[in-house]
Amino acid sequence: MTEKLLQYIWQFQYFNRTQLQTTTNEPLQILYPGQLNTNQGPDFLNARIKVNDTVLVGSIELHIKAADWHRHQHQADRNYSNVILHVVYDNNIPAISSIPTLELSSRISNLLLERYAALMTAPSFISCATGITSIRDITFTSWKERLLAERLTRKAKLILQYLEATNQHWEECFWWLLAKSFGGKVNGEAFEAVARSLPVTLLAKHKNQIHQLEALLFGQAGLLSAHHTEAYPQMLYKEYQFLSKKYNLKCVHQPIHFMRMRPGSFPTIRLAQLAMLVHHSSHLFSKILEAKDSKEVWQYLKVTANDYWHYHYRFDEEKSYQPKRMGEDTIDTIIINTIIPTLFAYGLYNKQEPYKLKALQWLENTKAEENAITKGFKSLSVDNHSAFDSQALIELKNEYCNNKRCLECSVGSQLLKQSN
Repeated sequence: MTEKLLQYIWQFQYFNRTQLQTTTNEPLQILYPGQLNTNQGPDFLNARIKVNDTVLVGSIELHIKAADWHRHQHQADRNYSNVILHVVYDNNIPAISSIPTLELSSRISNLLLERYAALMTAPSFISCATGITSIRDITFTSWKERLLAERLTRKAKLILQYLEATNQHWEECFWWLLAKSFGGKVNGEAFEAVARSLPVTLLAKHKNQIHQLEALLFGQAGLLSAHHTEAYPQMLYKEYQFLSKKYNLKCVHQPIHFMRMRPGSFPTIRLAQLAMLVHHSSHLFSKILEAKDSKEVWQYLKVTANDYWHYHYRFDEEKSYQPKRMGEDTIDTIIINTIIPTLFAYGLYNKQEPYKLKALQWLENTKAEENAITKGFKSLSVDNHSAFDSQALIELKNEYCNNKRCLECSVGSQLLKQSN
């Protein structure tokens, strides 16, 4: 038994409630078990009980053992002065004077305790691997919706920190986030630093000249030098020398990594594609807000790096012809992890539900992700039809399953309810 499990049992009244009595044999009725308190003080607030013929209204405190009341010094804490019932699993001391006590050890199903213990100790991919398919579709669907809301809300809070740093400039905020997404897990922070050093107003002045955009991005990333052997990077270096003096730019000096990645994902290719995206678009975030569906956004991101990169993955190293187009999976990843959360954050910040609903709809219309987590759920016959599903499953695994939060999970809660 744990305190969290005891709280869960009390909250949902998963115990035998027939002929309840206090430890001093007084008849007891639970009229309302109270509201779970997540702050300091008693476990449940605003409860209503009836002892004998007297109705009491106040707080309820739960402990594994009755002696914990004194061990936690509650008798000296004014926060506990309105406790009307002490609920314990094991009444190992005489009842507290003036506070009725209810012991639950003989009223809780052994099957529920066994199933909870199994969930906490299961060595499988997820604790409920053997029972998850027994959960009704309607329960799992509504749970995935809540998981997505939690995931997008958490991401939105981080995005709003970016917004505050830009003095509420959504286009600038989006530019930082977009650049970070182009850098991926390995170079995301470096790409973001580059974006922060190049305001959208500066880029707008040079958006019609792709070589100037590349000079700015590659130069700020520290990827240009006086030692290039080919004409194109030499030209970019000279252009950067001029622009950096004109705008008083300082190279970010943040490491850019090429190791352990496919050539098509090299930071040089991603920066060239990012430059082309800036070249082809203006007020991109405003266009995303106006877009009717994710297919429009997909087309915005469907860019190809300029001709030099058809024959290169890095400067001064010529290769066979291969146009450097943004891959479908890369575009989907940017839409899922950057564009949709920013759209949701915009709706949250401006209290406009249509943008939040559009974000959820775009997830439903985007191809499902395939990774170790989604494959793990697939092996358990859990559906993964769209990014709506895959994002919910990632949230479930990372935030609930990995942390054994089965009592807060609709799946775990349903399995325990079945054993009550």
